[in-house]
Amino acid sequence: MSNRQRVYRTHVVILRRRDFSDADRILTVLTPGMGKKEFIARGIRKTASRKAGHLELFTHSSLMVAHGRTWDVVTEASTVESFRHLRAGLDEIGQASYLAELVDRFTEVDNENEPLWDLLLIALRELDAHALQPHFDARLLLRWFELHLLSVTGFQPQFFHCLNCDKPLEPVTNYMSMQAGGVLCPECAGAAPDAEPIEADVLKVLRHLQRNMWDDLRGLNVRPSLMHQVDAVLYRYLLSILERRLKSVDFLRRLQSLGSAGGPLT
Repeated sequence: MSNRQRVYRTHVVILRRRDFSDADRILTVLTPGMGKKEFIARGIRKTASRKAGHLELFTHSSLMVAHGRTWDVVTEASTVESFRHLRAGLDEIGQASYLAELVDRFTEVDNENEPLWDLLLIALRELDAHALQPHFDARLLLRWFELHLLSVTGFQPQFFHCLNCDKPLEPVTNYMSMQAGGVLCPECAGAAPDAEPIEADVLKVLRHLQRNMWDDLRGLNVRPSLMHQVDAVLYRYLLSILERRLKSVDFLRRLQSLGSAGGPLT
């Protein structure tokens, strides 16, 4: 194998890190062209390491990587976007960790998903830009991120047509089925045993978040009581998918503790 084939460059966002041996770390990263990958950064835990500062959690970095037997090896690293404000306080760390963990849990290694890469960068940039603003409420951004993550990973809930009869949903009280993955009209509510009422205003907000990009939503005001209901619907929908697909008890418990006010990381 030639040197050109052995070494490649990629951009990454650091999702997760774990210590390995005496001085190394295994990095779980998202890339734009290769999906989720695991790399090893040798010697990164040594005080003299020049790569360590470029491989912090949530950092957008450019890496030179060499093919290895078990893990590909990070040989060079430089920071593209540090997102340093996301490590400045517990709220910021919690919100960024939530985004990273959702991406990690909803993806498999080597499954390319460039829309997810774009989505994560939008959310990290927005959180970082507002991290020092005491009155910034991240809930709308997090709910938008959740809905679009669900869309680009194949779990988009149906909010516009009845899951059973496929008729457009009217602005009345309809019925949400977590297990079926969307909303049923009043006439078809009996088709899903777990269907629960969802008010028209809640469905309107969910639709608006699902079909719009963030630039079109920035500054949107949703009254607190309505936002609380939106939080609860998406929180429970995420739990239903994660429990069914990933069996990740620890993550579910973490979501449960973070979502005690009606939604994760509010």
